Amino acid sequence: METEKNSSSPNDSGHLPFPSKDLALLWRISFPTEIEPDKVEFALRERIKELNCLYGVSQLAERNLYSLDDLLRELVNFLPHAWQYPEITCARILFKEKTYTSDSFKVTNWRQSSRIYMYHEAVGECGIFYLEECPPADEGPFLKEERAMLDAVAEQIGTFATRIAADLQLQETNRQLTLERKALQESNTALRIVLARIEQEKQEIHRDINTNVEKILMPILHALALQLPPAQEKYVEMLQTNLEELTSPFISQLSLSYHSMTPTEIAICNMIRNGMRTKEIADMRGVSEATINRHREKIRRKLKITNQDVNLATFLQSSMWEEK
Repeated sequence: METEKNSSSPNDSGHLPFPSKDLALLWRISFPTEIEPDKVEFALRERIKELNCLYGVSQLAERNLYSLDDLLRELVNFLPHAWQYPEITCARILFKEKTYTSDSFKVTNWRQSSRIYMYHEAVGECGIFYLEECPPADEGPFLKEERAMLDAVAEQIGTFATRIAADLQLQETNRQLTLERKALQESNTALRIVLARIEQEKQEIHRDINTNVEKILMPILHALALQLPPAQEKYVEMLQTNLEELTSPFISQLSLSYHSMTPTEIAICNMIRNGMRTKEIADMRGVSEATINRHREKIRRKLKITNQDVNLATFLQSSMWEEK
C-alpha cells in the first residue's frame, strides 16, 4: 500500500520542503538565492549577529524586570554590535520624553528608525545611525534584514514597557489596598473601643438611675403613701410600679428577646412576674379582667408556651425565657 508523505519530511534533495504559500507570508525575510561561498558566509555571519541581538535583548529584559530605564540604558549600547558596520554604528532610543544614546553618539544622514508602541499608541522611537557613509544596500546603507531586526527590537521594547508598567501599576494597587486594609483595621479597632465605652457608660447610667430610684425616690414614695388616705394610695403604688418597670433589667431583656411584644404586654408581664393577679392588674390598669386574660393569651403565644403546662408567672420569674 502506498503511504502518504509527511509534509515535514525531507525531500529527495535532503532538505525540508518549503511551507505553503500562506505560511511563507509569515517570513519577513525571504530565503537567499546566493550560492557564492564568500557571500553565503557573509550572510550567515550577519544572521548570527541578528540572532544574538534578539537573544541579547531578551536577556537584558530578564535582567531588568522592573526598571525600563536601566533596560534602555543598556540596550542602546548593545544594539550597534548587531549591525553590518558596528565600529561606526551608534544608537538612540527616545521613550516618553527621555533620550538614551550610545557612546560616541552623533546624529547623521545615514539612519534608520522604528517607532515604539504601547497600547497601539506611539510613545517613542528606536534609531540606528552610521557615523560614516557606507556602500548602498537595501535601505540606504542598511540591509533589509537590519530593518526587520530593528522593527522587532522596537516591538519588544513596547512589549517590555507595557509589562513593566502593568507590574508597577499592580504593585501600586496592592500597596494602596494594604494601606486601606490597615486603615480599616485601625478604624474597626477604634470603633470597638468606642462601642465598649458607650456600653460601659450605659451600664453606669443604668446603675446611677437604679441607685437614685432605690435610695431617693422609693423612700419618698413610701413615706408619702403613709400620709395619704387609702383612696389615693393606689396612685403611689402605680408610681412605684412604673419606676420599677423603668429600672428593671427584666424589661429591657424581654424587649430584646421578643421584639413583637407591645409596651402594654411588657408592663403586664412585669406585673405578673411580681405576683399580681389578673383582678389586681385589671384594677390597676382600669380595664376588665377579660382584657387582661386576652393579653395573657397573647403573651403566652409570643413566648411560645401556648398549650404547655407552664405557669406564666413561674416562667417569667425563671431564666428559661432568656434562653429562647
